Amino acid sequence: MAGVYLHIPFCKSRCIYCGFYSTTRSELQQRYVDALCLEMELRRDYLSEPVTTLYIGGGTPSLLLPQQLEQLFAAVDTHFPTAGLVEVTMECNPDDVTTSFVQQLRHLPVNRVSMGAQSFSDQRLRFLHRRHTARQTAAATDLLRKAGIENISIDLMYGFPSETIAEWHSDIDAAVVLGVEHLSAYSLMYEEGTVLYDMLERGKVEELEEEVERTMYYDLIDRLESAGFEHYEISNFAKVLTGTEADVRGRRSLRALHNSSYWDGTPYLGLGAAAHSFDRNSRQWNVSDIVAYIDGMESVKAMGFSATVGQRYPCCLPVVEEREELNAATRYNDTVLTSLRTSDGLQLERLTGQERLYCLDNARKYLADGLLVLDQQDDNGSGRLRLSRQGLIVSDMIMADLVVI
Repeated sequence: MAGVYLHIPFCKSRCIYCGFYSTTRSELQQRYVDALCLEMELRRDYLSEPVTTLYIGGGTPSLLLPQQLEQLFAAVDTHFPTAGLVEVTMECNPDDVTTSFVQQLRHLPVNRVSMGAQSFSDQRLRFLHRRHTARQTAAATDLLRKAGIENISIDLMYGFPSETIAEWHSDIDAAVVLGVEHLSAYSLMYEEGTVLYDMLERGKVEELEEEVERTMYYDLIDRLESAGFEHYEISNFAKVLTGTEADVRGRRSLRALHNSSYWDGTPYLGLGAAAHSFDRNSRQWNVSDIVAYIDGMESVKAMGFSATVGQRYPCCLPVVEEREELNAATRYNDTVLTSLRTSDGLQLERLTGQERLYCLDNARKYLADGLLVLDQQDDNGSGRLRLSRQGLIVSDMIMADLVVI
């Protein structure tokens, strides 16, 4: 199994909290799509395993024109046949999900949609500079259902300045009422370089008290689990499947298959400006500049690069900013940092004997404090190390102590 990610960096406007690479330069859309299709062709052999998931993220992929979406999917079908794709996710902004948009979706292989709802309070949405309303999120969900999309995910945020626990409960309950299959929830982050961070520095807003955010997180877990969701990753929840539905799908819950690849070591190819790739042996990432990316791919086309060159010598492509070869230490760190984010935890048999000793020695104090749990440890070194409920809230601190510096 392997996954492909297409980054569509276009946004109508920048949200005040966003630290991801994006641009409002819509006049570049067609040149960008052309460049993305060319990179897809040149790097189609980057992955040695069959591609089973496709994720189109951003930015706002739903801003692309119908003919641009069709062009992208035609290229995908040529280089990564859609017949072999189990999950095809597309990120959408709720107000982009119109009748005409969902009619187009019917003709595309998209079977999962992820929407950035963020909140069901119009006041909080205006604060974030989101361009949709709470009502539009509900309307978009209804339209997607009518278009045959049976797997819908939404993002929520909590920890707004002066937000109350009761207001957060209202947002969670609204998401449950929508009947979505998946939910990702994140605390509001004040990342340097964002408008929100600048507002904090100038005293325009105040961060919510840590204890209130802690309560919000635990209440999120409890309310969603009571509503039939599996808490399978620190920030992610999936509808639990039972009976016939579970048998048909062959899954215990509707976990995001593509995103799970980032946590279980599955290889993935990232295409587009600022996109990252991983082939088990190395990581590489593209330049975070749309003009540099487009110019670079257009120069590749002018030089007549072949797919063989793109596959064998990916760093020859001018859009690749850097490539990192993985050694034993980085592999160990990756395994610890990604697997401990999940409810499945770290299977100790994935580590060498020396790595297990190092990991468990550093984990000892957290095991004693009840922040980590060790399940089924035996003389052969098998077993599972996972975060406890209390450990989830301080996961960054714990994982930082288990890695090799």
